[in-house]
Amino acid sequence: MSIKPFFPCVGSRALHAPTRRDFIYSLGASLGSVAFTSLLAEEAKKNPLAPKQGHLPAKAKNVIFLMMEGGPSHIDTFDPKPMLAKMHLKEFVREGKQKSAMESGKRYYVQSPFKFAKHGRSGADIAENWSHLAKVADDLCFFRGCTVDSVNHPTAMYQMNCGNRFGGDPGIGSWVNYGLGTLNQDLPGFIVLPEVSYPQGGAANWSNGYLPASFQGTPLRAKGSPILDLTPPPGVSEVRQRKNLDLIAKLNTAHAAQHPGHDELAARMDNYELAFRMQIQVPETLDLSKEDAKTKELYGIGNDATDSFGRKCLLARKLVEKGVRFVQLYNGSWDSHDYIERAHGNLVRGVDQPIAALISDLKQRGLLESTLIVWCGEFGRTPDNGVRGGTAYGRDHNPNAMTLWLAGGGCNAGHTIGATDELGMTAVEGKAHVRDFHVTLLRLLGLDDNKLTFYHAGRFKQLSQFGGTVIRQLIA
Repeated sequence: MSIKPFFPCVGSRALHAPTRRDFIYSLGASLGSVAFTSLLAEEAKKNPLAPKQGHLPAKAKNVIFLMMEGGPSHIDTFDPKPMLAKMHLKEFVREGKQKSAMESGKRYYVQSPFKFAKHGRSGADIAENWSHLAKVADDLCFFRGCTVDSVNHPTAMYQMNCGNRFGGDPGIGSWVNYGLGTLNQDLPGFIVLPEVSYPQGGAANWSNGYLPASFQGTPLRAKGSPILDLTPPPGVSEVRQRKNLDLIAKLNTAHAAQHPGHDELAARMDNYELAFRMQIQVPETLDLSKEDAKTKELYGIGNDATDSFGRKCLLARKLVEKGVRFVQLYNGSWDSHDYIERAHGNLVRGVDQPIAALISDLKQRGLLESTLIVWCGEFGRTPDNGVRGGTAYGRDHNPNAMTLWLAGGGCNAGHTIGATDELGMTAVEGKAHVRDFHVTLLRLLGLDDNKLTFYHAGRFKQLSQFGGTVIRQLIA
């Protein structure tokens, strides 16, 4: 998001007149509720990101979504498969037709290079290199039954982030802000902390899709200034900026009256006003230099391996503390088709301490109960060598089995839900599609997927696409 604070904004209410779409949308309600729905719509036009009540009581108020782009291997992290030691280097033949484009030549079963142990009172299975996360095992709820539809990265990323494999739909953070608003009107409600290189599928992973543009994710730059133009030019004071905005706002109001129903125009002007407010609050929020040495050490800041993701995790804590509704962090790439011991080993080393610190820090501050943490990739991995024999062991893409976990926010901490077969190829217990996981995530926030809808292209649309089932075992 590049801030250009010299253009004013008026509230989106003044820019939006009733349209044919609004009339059609109202037909979806009973006659007795049309007037009330209209009042709510008018209030939303004033400020689309104003805090709203959910459909159901909930503990979770904020989300920190840890996206391990590339597909981390469940077999080498949180779902041990002793049988693979017996099958190691025996020839593998895939059953079924769905294959990755990476498949070629002979393939072999591959045992995990990592040893596993049980941790906490819950006896959670965690690979040996997650030494920090193991200390907070009882705060985690592991789900081993998740499945997706795609074997390819971009479409799988879209499905995990937006519910739709083909892009163009709103991201989860957009849906959450659409349903609940945000708690701090001086910061974006949906903030993304990407890598320097965007994930496969690009910015569409945090797009607002067909929702109003106010709900799109705001990515912070991974290097340099997190947001461009964050500081006003020399000689331009806050008072001068405010006067400029107020003056030009009068002209914008007249212009908006001649162009009703332009959501993009309204959102752009809203962003300029938000940009002005952000120049006051953002610098302090993004400044980690004032954090004490103990906190920095906790997150691994200053250590080459953990500094980058440690900064993201600490910033995520500060953002939810400030009232940002949804923060998504990216780490990649976990696409280990070969040398998985080295590749996954380095990746785990970079995120293990920061993630454990995030959980501990939120808990110590009394924020873990109201903050839902999600850790996942876009799919799991197969039990076979992904590219070649020898010692370059790796794994291929697997949409039929993956592990994700939750912490905080009313999840069923201290439990492992679901199971895969003895080789980790397919989910066999507690099996649920990613749409069911999305419905469950919304439920933890007090949102009903069947009520959180938006009228677009002739029908009411929702995150799950066409409905899903709450995974009750994931909720405390």
